[in-house]
Amino acid sequence: MKKFPLTQRGAEQLREELKRLKFVERPQLSRAIAVAREHGDLRENAEYHAAKEQQSFVEGRIKEIETKLSNAEIIDITRLETGGKIVFGATVDLAEVESGVEVTYQIVGEDEADIKAGLVSITSPIARAIIGKREGDEVEVEAPGGRKCYEVIKVRYI
Repeated sequence: MKKFPLTQRGAEQLREELKRLKFVERPQLSRAIAVAREHGDLRENAEYHAAKEQQSFVEGRIKEIETKLSNAEIIDITRLETGGKIVFGATVDLAEVESGVEVTYQIVGEDEADIKAGLVSITSPIARAIIGKREGDEVEVEAPGGRKCYEVIKVRYI
């Protein structure tokens, strides 16, 4: 199976979610199902059906996280020899050439991406355009909103 990149922080977040699902939500749902069963006829028991549906969702998410973690290539950016190049996990300050507006992004795995938090997926147009670049380089990005030109201001490995 194909390995996919994940930052240390992303792996830890997945582990925390897995722990919560297994040791908090799963037992709560088991208790809720048991209580709902005591109410009698299961065919017309909305509480029972809702709890079973939620249990199914939780079990599916547990399997999904376990699969992701087992197939992840966890990358510790602080230990990489990058030579100043932008690589997976790097935090990059960019300035739009035309407007001068500055943005900061960290390049992360697909499951970690959250544009509002400044986390862009390795597969996003901006990440693909800046990978391999260095401070001072200019980059053209073909994004859904149109073509933009950025200057790489700073690259950090944190």
